[in-house]
Amino acid sequence: MVIVGAGLGGTATAIRLLQFAREPLQVVVIERRPEYRSAGVAYHPAGNHWHHVFNIQAGRMSMFREDVDDFVAWANGEADRTGWPSEWSGSTFTESGPAPRRLYADYLATRLAEAAREAPDGVTLLEVDGEAVDMAVGTGRVQVVVEGRSPPRTGPGRMTLHADHVVLATGLEERDLPFAAGVRDHPSFVRHPYSEAEIERVLGLRQDAVVAIVGTLLSAYDSASLLLRRGHTGPIHMISRSGLTLRTYPSDHRHHVLSLPTPRLHADGYEGRDELVRRFRDEWERACAIVAREHPAVAPAVVTERVAKSWEPHLPEILARVPSPDLHALLDRYGSLLATLRVSAVAYITEFVDAAIEDGGRIVLTTGKVDEIVGTEAGTLRLSVSGAAAQTIEADLVISNFGRETDYERVGSALWTNLLRKGIAVRHRRTGRGVEVDGCGVLLGPTGARSGPVTVVGGPREGDEIVRYGRVGAFAFNLAAIKNHSVGVAATVLHQLESCYDEQADDVAKTVTDAEDRQVRAAFARSVLLDVHRMAARRRRDREALTIRLEESLDTVRGAMTGYGEAPMADRALRFVVNTAAMAKLNDLSVTPRGLRSLLGLDEPPEPDQR
Repeated sequence: MVIVGAGLGGTATAIRLLQFAREPLQVVVIERRPEYRSAGVAYHPAGNHWHHVFNIQAGRMSMFREDVDDFVAWANGEADRTGWPSEWSGSTFTESGPAPRRLYADYLATRLAEAAREAPDGVTLLEVDGEAVDMAVGTGRVQVVVEGRSPPRTGPGRMTLHADHVVLATGLEERDLPFAAGVRDHPSFVRHPYSEAEIERVLGLRQDAVVAIVGTLLSAYDSASLLLRRGHTGPIHMISRSGLTLRTYPSDHRHHVLSLPTPRLHADGYEGRDELVRRFRDEWERACAIVAREHPAVAPAVVTERVAKSWEPHLPEILARVPSPDLHALLDRYGSLLATLRVSAVAYITEFVDAAIEDGGRIVLTTGKVDEIVGTEAGTLRLSVSGAAAQTIEADLVISNFGRETDYERVGSALWTNLLRKGIAVRHRRTGRGVEVDGCGVLLGPTGARSGPVTVVGGPREGDEIVRYGRVGAFAFNLAAIKNHSVGVAATVLHQLESCYDEQADDVAKTVTDAEDRQVRAAFARSVLLDVHRMAARRRRDREALTIRLEESLDTVRGAMTGYGEAPMADRALRFVVNTAAMAKLNDLSVTPRGLRSLLGLDEPPEPDQR
């Protein structure tokens, strides 16, 4: 197994492979930037100041969806606090409270090392530094070309890895900024606000300097908050086309899933963008009113989050009616709005910035498009902004937000450029965001057929997440989606690679799940639950014990079916059906992670077999 990318997506998938594997397997994780290992751009310590915290609560940051308290437990009981600043060194982290993003790299690295240590015999992890720049897909195999590598055998250079399966976990791609083409290397222009050098530049700025920040959402808040927390007194201009800002979670916020009426967005036929938007707004207002009336305990700040989450199961059918060009246009126009309706931020992020906006001077919000940034003879930068009223802003420092590129035909990555050029990957047709994959995350080519044993996790699946699951905004590629990807990809790949499974088992699934006898259904349900517990177990001895009990339970299923006149079934086929059902339970999106743990009974061992 080769995993390209060692950020959150790649690390989470590696952990799940090491955790789920039952037969010998080598997991090779390639990362082009060693400082990004177990972190990516979002969490690496060098590029995240201690004032950069998770925008959601610490209690939602566990990488294990079935163990919602894991990150907080690690931060309070396992983390090495040597070198932590006083603000955090004595903290007790809570479910609803903040936590610095830079901690996440240590957390993921710890869990990866633990998974490797607790893996079965013959299941190993190899971490390689280098950049995957090309791939060639053959019959059942993939050649991955890597430039610059460690551990070296003949020194740095180019090598080719031969893989039975490849997982692409390349993270978010950086967008080109035409309006800043002339100032990319200007000392007063910050293009990478999550890099060590650029953070030092921000921290070294004189306190009365004029700052312009391109963007008004999370990365903009990070930069503005960093300035304000170190005592910045000069004016800060925050500029974006949407003019939207972050809302604040209540201090005791917990994620919940409400059951709300299905949005009445269906007409006899598609009547155009304007009519869809009108219906959407009417139904949105109706849903928000229902939440306010029937769920008064829901804080006003998160009513829209509850509505957006409840609508996700209904959106795929609604979006299927929208022609692709219109869907592109709607996502481009309303993407930022949908993102802010779906997720807020903890008070630690918003409190300084919102106060500075409200006091009418320290932060100035400007709604408009930055057309051009040019240097001046004085060494400052001048921004030309078009909008309701064109204006120019002169600043001592300009900070650009991350600028995520969603169109993979425009990304600068050598690997994705080659994959698209060869037809191994294609741009997502319906949304223009990410690439085409099937329901298992397997990369699709121009004809819609699988390109080979190549699977994708994270950001490149954004378009698919939107049309398949109705997840919009950051929830198309954030931690929640990646946790589900890691479970699904790891389990599905092992179905293909391990001899203990037989994927050609649809008839077996129907036979078992449609069985008329209650004993057969009960035995099957118990086997699924045992497999859930096995997959969730993080200690090798626990998995081994659960594996023995699972095999005994599978014998019970076969015996029950034979006793009631059903045809006998192969071990491998039954094992596949049970594991597929267990995977689906671990990825159940209809409940919150805390509700999932209770639903699966993971705090209690499965009941012994009653025969």
